[in-house]
Amino acid sequence: MLEIEIDGKKAQVPDGSTVMDAAQQVGVYIPHFCYHKKLSIAANCRMCLVQVEKAPKPLPACATPVTNGMKVFTHSELAVKAQKGVMEFLLINHPLDCPICDQGGECQLQDMSMGYGPMKSRYTEEKHVVFHKNVGPLISMEEMSRCIHCTRCVRFGQEIAGVMELGMANRNMHSEIMTFVGRSVDSELSGNMIDLCPVGALTSKPFRYTARSWELQRRKSVSPHDSVGANLVVQVKHDNVMRVLPRENEAVNECWISDKERFSYQALNSDERLTKPMVKQGGEWREVDWNVALDYVAHGLKDISREHGGDALAALSAPSATVEEMFLLGKVMKGLGSGNVDFRPRQLDFGTDFKRAGAPWLGMRLAEIKDLDAALVVGSFLRKDHPLIAQRLRQAAKKFTKVSLLTVTGDDQLINLHASQIVAPAELAAALAGVVKAAAEIKGASLPAGLEAAVVTDVARSIAQSLCEGENKAVFLGNVATQSAAATQLHALALQLSELTGAKVGFLGEGANVVGGHVAWALPSNANARQMFEQPRKGYVLMGIEPEFDCANPQLILGALKQASLVVFMSAFKHAPALEYADVMLPIAPYTETSGTFVNIEGRIQSFNGVVKARGDARPAWKVLRVLGNVLNLEGFGYESSEAVRDEVLGKGNEFVANLSNGLNGISLGLPAKSEGLQRIADVPINFADPMARRAPALQQTADAKAPLARLNQQTADQLGIADAAQVRVKQGEGVATLVAKIDNNVPAGCVRVSAAHASTAMLGEMFGQISVERA
Repeated sequence: MLEIEIDGKKAQVPDGSTVMDAAQQVGVYIPHFCYHKKLSIAANCRMCLVQVEKAPKPLPACATPVTNGMKVFTHSELAVKAQKGVMEFLLINHPLDCPICDQGGECQLQDMSMGYGPMKSRYTEEKHVVFHKNVGPLISMEEMSRCIHCTRCVRFGQEIAGVMELGMANRNMHSEIMTFVGRSVDSELSGNMIDLCPVGALTSKPFRYTARSWELQRRKSVSPHDSVGANLVVQVKHDNVMRVLPRENEAVNECWISDKERFSYQALNSDERLTKPMVKQGGEWREVDWNVALDYVAHGLKDISREHGGDALAALSAPSATVEEMFLLGKVMKGLGSGNVDFRPRQLDFGTDFKRAGAPWLGMRLAEIKDLDAALVVGSFLRKDHPLIAQRLRQAAKKFTKVSLLTVTGDDQLINLHASQIVAPAELAAALAGVVKAAAEIKGASLPAGLEAAVVTDVARSIAQSLCEGENKAVFLGNVATQSAAATQLHALALQLSELTGAKVGFLGEGANVVGGHVAWALPSNANARQMFEQPRKGYVLMGIEPEFDCANPQLILGALKQASLVVFMSAFKHAPALEYADVMLPIAPYTETSGTFVNIEGRIQSFNGVVKARGDARPAWKVLRVLGNVLNLEGFGYESSEAVRDEVLGKGNEFVANLSNGLNGISLGLPAKSEGLQRIADVPINFADPMARRAPALQQTADAKAPLARLNQQTADQLGIADAAQVRVKQGEGVATLVAKIDNNVPAGCVRVSAAHASTAMLGEMFGQISVERA
């Protein structure tokens, strides 16, 4: 430890600390623009100049390492004169457009100029003008004359997002921040550049000129978009959500959020919002009062239960529903004698049901990812499925973590990988078995029964070697592994690898409340999410689900829904296809208009309140289900608040859920049979992953929202006689989609990548099933 004195305050700091680090430790503020605790040191704004005893000139606090016994003065005459000189230089070319600047009221330059700026400029020449640039639908670079060249946005791209999309060209007064040859900024984390910009150079395009910062009320919330449960600040004006920003929580999302979390709020003000209950009568839809709609639903469910038994009813929830909503949905179904309730719509293999040791989770805290010596991610479109977890692994890989990937496409994860193997979905279990066999050979352990036929490749041996070394290791199962037809075997193989290497096993998690769904026991005691549609039921309740886009096999599900006598559709949006097969539409409130609880993938319990009033006659889903329970005369539906439901499920005052375990009982290992024919690889594009993202206009204009292509490698294309950019007919069962072919050698041989969750592919079947492709 080194001793330092700053403005008379003494402190001890670790070796390698800078004066800025020490100042923050003792609570002394040093003005700065280019410094950010998460980014590398650039020292190019010079605003943080301070006086150091015995130094001949002021030094930048952000780039000056602490030496033992150092004395620093941050507000001495020399330091303040230097800081004021820098501020005068920064203001020379800065335009005088504060009254129309979107950053007004939250601009670091504006704030600091009040303390360090001259009252009048000595500069009378013409100001430097920088031409505006179009970098896509999310970030506005209309007023780049405001840029002070702090390079935070450039460093963010390189260091956090993993791709250098912005750079600084030219020199001295001609310096400009720009993209490479007019390209757009397409990173899934790009919106964080807006937060990092200390002036009004980079602003939010969707938010631009819609409100002033002092008009907005700031309210805390939790993201419903992925398993991390990022902490949010939702900014509100006149009961409308105007902007969503990250709320810093080092243990969860640090200070970042993905673009999906930042911009999908636009859907809340969409024309597609469902604001009144609707009932279909004689083939015609009409709006009704809540009491009429709930009576209709209650009578329909009761009649089916009485005439056909409780097993003729089934309920399916989105994995982003709150703990309270899932619990009450399950309670209503059980009250009607049905054990058919689930929240895993994209899952195919349910072999682990009733064999789990506890609720599946990450296997560690999110903040512990940075300390891993080695990590293997199995079956994941990592960057797009889990942008914030990918970011943590990216930072870890820069230091000492050996990150390996075993997955179904060669997408660039922008991570410095130790090893990677790309295989067809049906070969994923065999590839993981190869790693298990290699680990057994390295450890000199006996090979687990059932894996004798496993093939050990050089890549498998390299991955196994990385997991056999070091103290902290983990095997993470991604969305593809969970959605695969061999999900049970992949889980069992990961546990076997854990036994051999000492690595922890974890799930990356498909939705905001996967752990919460298991804890709330929104799980089937009879038919699971697949069986409830394979054997069609008479009545269905769908909560927050759009079957065409959110399910593993839309073809199968739509067939079952169309022959049901009652389909209750609970949603925040008037989903056009549901007008055909639904009988009742109940408007439920999205996360900004309800209170509830999410349990993120590390088991952290995060409750939140609504930030605006529910739109129209929409009501929180937990209230709708509570009242439905009362109308059905079921016991135990006397809840006065969502907190009462939460406390019944999770207990009072808990920060983390108990009974988290990825263990399995009674699963024997074996390799799945080799798949014949062409296999589909179905990713879920990041901006189509949930109903809100699908309705956010800005997100739908991004590169990630382009219509799906039929992607296949050159070898497969040659075998099928298909040329690049040709029109092709893609068939699965009864469903046919006409798409454009794209030669993509990141796709393994014998496979075609056709995205799910999009209108153009919604008529197809299983996400990882057999598929046929022919020239159109």
